[in-house]
Amino acid sequence: MSGPHDFDFLHGEWVVRHRRRTDFLDGDSPWEEFASTAACRPLFDGAANIDEIDMPHLGAKGLTLRLFDPRTRQWSLHWSSSLSGRLFPPVIGGFGDGDERGAAGRDRGVFYGDDVHDGQEVRARFVWSGVSEAAARWEQAFSPDGGRTWLTNWVMDFTRPGGTPPGAPVEAAREAVSRTP
Repeated sequence: MSGPHDFDFLHGEWVVRHRRRTDFLDGDSPWEEFASTAACRPLFDGAANIDEIDMPHLGAKGLTLRLFDPRTRQWSLHWSSSLSGRLFPPVIGGFGDGDERGAAGRDRGVFYGDDVHDGQEVRARFVWSGVSEAAARWEQAFSPDGGRTWLTNWVMDFTRPGGTPPGAPVEAAREAVSRTP
């Protein structure tokens, strides 16, 4: 079952490699790849956190607010983009359901929610996997048919800049991205 420290691994600075479809609902659309930097800090003694991701390739920044609900023992993940200036509907879930693992030995979390993309209602799924202090993977998938089929449309691979530990200055992450093609 999820706990209030599941996302402790994410605290600190990251270099992020993105791979995303140019059309989130078209499985035949090409993939684009780019680099970014991210920084995450804890709130509420670890039961919440906030991160900002700087994506120069898209001319945008993103923000995620994660909140742990001690009553339901689930996380809600709320995304916002500097391009829209609005908070998108949350995805809700956690680590440790079934065979999944999160912090403290659990390395996979799954989160679901309802959203609208380009005017079409979709079911959204976020998956965190490969979680460690030095790396993690995030994947987004949309389902236009209520969850019967899924199309993965964005993958982000997080690594620490130059092997730096959590909490290292963000300048190290920015330097690592500037050296990446």
